[in-house]
Amino acid sequence: MDFIGTILWPIKWVIEAILVGFHWLLSHIGLSADAGITWVLAIVGLVLVVRAALIPIFVRQIKSQRKMLEVAPQLKKIQDKYRGKKDQFSREAMQRETMALYQKAGTNPLSSCLPLLIQMPIFFSLFSVLNEARNDKAGVGFLTQELSDNFGRASLFDVAPLRYSLVDAFNYGEVWVAIIAIVMILVMTASQFYTQLQIMSKNQTPEMKASPMFRQQRILLYILPVVFLISGLAFPIGVMFYWLTSNIWTMVQQALVIRNMPTPGSEAALAREARLAKRNRLKIADDAEALADQLEVEPAKPTTTQRQQPVNKARAKKQGGPKR
Repeated sequence: MDFIGTILWPIKWVIEAILVGFHWLLSHIGLSADAGITWVLAIVGLVLVVRAALIPIFVRQIKSQRKMLEVAPQLKKIQDKYRGKKDQFSREAMQRETMALYQKAGTNPLSSCLPLLIQMPIFFSLFSVLNEARNDKAGVGFLTQELSDNFGRASLFDVAPLRYSLVDAFNYGEVWVAIIAIVMILVMTASQFYTQLQIMSKNQTPEMKASPMFRQQRILLYILPVVFLISGLAFPIGVMFYWLTSNIWTMVQQALVIRNMPTPGSEAALAREARLAKRNRLKIADDAEALADQLEVEPAKPTTTQRQQPVNKARAKKQGGPKR
């Protein structure tokens, strides 16, 4: 076993446990154990478990990005302070001040990359597991030789083997595999592009849009879809289902973040403030209308005055008692 295989071994073991667990559950609630849809749903279940486990890290990423936004003005002051100074002493001083600023704020630039860095070994492990299954090889744990053979024979709707990629479809003349693979690659690429476009257009402040990093992100926005299109040619359909489900999760997750936890000062934050203000106005109007209706329905209480009986002098003198 090589070095990378040694690192991925425990991840592959966990992935096989989750994948086989979902396959066992689905096959025991009525689905055929040999059907491709059973394996596809097991892969979807694997995605849901993995992405749900990454939610705390994603929340930490959001908080780190907020802190990075807060320290951006101070970071710019440090950069301006040492602008044009290229000697080693100035560079070391700028680096020390920058790291001290990050440490004080409790963040660092790599925090935003943490979910991606964690998910990449999982993706590579899944690719390795499914690649071994497509070649009728047993896994490192729960994916036995029998289950591996089962996956190798599984076809989606009995027309598209899960172990085939778009390249295999062209080599073996599998028309349905080619159609399904092309559609999935296009949907995956479009969802990835849409998610990044929403982040860049709605969840960035004017200061962030004016930075050089934003221009680099904009270039990557158009380069990455090309990379996904090319890499998708070699991915088996089973792996593409993992990729597609993960992209959909990311798209929905980012939409919720942009709507409910937008970056302060961004277009999405202004839209959220407008929604909250409108909601408050409607609530005040509804409360006023309800109060007015209550006053109209509630009958006015009649005012009664008690008539005082006249008292004659003799009776008043008697009630007053004897004089002392």
